[in-house]
Amino acid sequence: MANRTVKEAKNIHGTNPQYLIEKIIRSRIYDSKYWKEQCFALTAELLVDKAMELRYIGGVFGGNIKPTQFLCLTLKMLQIQPEKDIVVEFIKNEEFKYVRALGAFYLRLTGSSLDCYKYLEPLYIDNRKLRRQNRLGHFEIVYMDEFIDELLRSDRVCDIIMPRLQKRAVLEENNELEPKVSALDEDLDEEVMSDEEAPPPAEQDAKPQSSRKLRKERSKSLSSSPERRDGPGQSNRSRDYYESLDEYQRERDRRERRDKERRRDDRDRRGGGDTGGRYDDRDYERDREKDRRRYDYRDDRRAGGGGHERDRRDRRY
Repeated sequence: MANRTVKEAKNIHGTNPQYLIEKIIRSRIYDSKYWKEQCFALTAELLVDKAMELRYIGGVFGGNIKPTQFLCLTLKMLQIQPEKDIVVEFIKNEEFKYVRALGAFYLRLTGSSLDCYKYLEPLYIDNRKLRRQNRLGHFEIVYMDEFIDELLRSDRVCDIIMPRLQKRAVLEENNELEPKVSALDEDLDEEVMSDEEAPPPAEQDAKPQSSRKLRKERSKSLSSSPERRDGPGQSNRSRDYYESLDEYQRERDRRERRDKERRRDDRDRRGGGDTGGRYDDRDYERDREKDRRRYDYRDDRRAGGGGHERDRRDRRY
């Protein structure tokens, strides 16, 4: 008795309005605590107060399929079937966003295609945030315009199958609906008008010549500075690059000179060897070759090739 549709209610889409919600979900709503305690004997006037208390939207959640308060109030509206003017007032309500969401959801279920486009498309400019409870019982953030877009485009919203909606292009061809005008197009038109009202380019270029001359003189001074510049086909490099390069070259020369002096001192300390106390470049290169062979010998020992593997290989070839 309490779950029956009112007698004066009209069929929606050729069926009982409550049948727009699937039987399994409808039975879960009838068994829910919120339906039994808060939705019993509700009228259209009292339904407004309950809608103002909503804090989130959603369908069913949990493993045992619990309905949300938003879905319970939707079924109650299908049961009592409020007048169209009340539903339109729900949609036009700007103070309570969940009241607007409830009215839009009910109109999408019960309204014609022409009414859905007429009353829901203006809500695209509403970008307020809505809390939505998903199937896991967790809350997520959506926007009002995103929710309206789901109502007009998706086949299932809040776990309820939406009635089929006629395409907008067909209604426009039949002159039942005016072409859609987006708010973004209006903003673009305003920008075009502001550009047309702007001064011509000649007036915009009329800037003080002093600043332009200063920039030109500065560029000339930079181009004629005695810094090192790259040749053609090479990328420009900064002064820091060349300074660091010169510093590296000086450090390398300093190391080689210090190494050469150290070797000369060692040779003089040993008594001069074959050169009679003089140490020249040929001695330096000979010592470097000995060090290189000694290092190669160590590498062969580490690799397991024997002490004179490299010498035997060189002698064979």
